[in-house]
Order: sequence, then structure tokens, then C-alpha cells
Amino acid sequence: MFDFAPSDAADKPLLYRELCEAADALTSDEPDGIANMANVAALVWGFVPDLNWAGFYRVIGDGLVLGPFMGRPACIRIPLGQGVCGTAAGEARSVLVEDVHSFPGHIACDANSRSELVVPIVVDGAVKAIIDLDSPLPSRFDDEDRDGFEALAAILAARI
Repeated sequence: MFDFAPSDAADKPLLYRELCEAADALTSDEPDGIANMANVAALVWGFVPDLNWAGFYRVIGDGLVLGPFMGRPACIRIPLGQGVCGTAAGEARSVLVEDVHSFPGHIACDANSRSELVVPIVVDGAVKAIIDLDSPLPSRFDDEDRDGFEALAAILAARI
């Protein structure tokens, strides 16, 4: 049985260090990428406060396809370049949005989402998947969150 939990969710550098350590421990010996994404989605849900959705989209062909997640049902397919997720995947860069209603072309899978952070997982120079985080709070995410999830994406790059 696994029982991972953050020591102090208010201390973001510590929280992300512990999240990365837990993700590393859970995924290091597992070759199945979907299983690894599922466990990491559950870890993120348990570690990071104030989320209403946390999970993955996988790059398949010219779009994103829903992967493992925690939260309400979500959009199944998103074209590259559209919405926050498609923009992050299409441009191979993290996108932090303080107010999703001000993001041109935002795709609203959950009307309660107010802010979003999307981090690409890059393998051999190509985006293979993205980590998507939504919050019902405006301005929920900051540079520390982005840095923490970019560190997590680097760990997962060899494991999905």
C-alpha cells in the first residue's frame, strides 16, 4: 500500500519536491505509461490543494486525447493549437492562465474552472503528453507551481 502525502502543502518548494519524489518512487519500475499517468494523477490530486481537475492528455496524431485524470468528466479530444491545452502542446511550452475567461479560445470542459496550468511532457524533442491542472480559484497558479510541474514532467518524460 502506498500512502504519500505532502508534509506542508503551504510550502510549495517542499510540496513539489515531495510530489516529485513520490512520482519517482511510483513510476521508476513501471514500464506502462498509462498506469504511470494514472498513479501520478492520483498523487497530484492528493498533494495539490484547490484543484477541480488534474490529469493528462496524450498527443495522438494531430491532437490531444484524454488520458488518466481526477475530476469531472472532460473533453475527450482537443486539436493542437486550440484552447490552453492545445496551445501548450502545439507550442511545446508551459501555459499559465490566471483567468481562463480571458484566454482567447478557452475550451470550457468544466464551467467551474477559473484558472489553469498546462505543462508539456517532451520526449526526444516532441511533446508526447501534457499535464493539465484546473482550479475553481482565479490566479490559483504561479511560477512556483509551473516550476514544480515542469520538474514532474521531466521525471515522467522517460516513463510515459
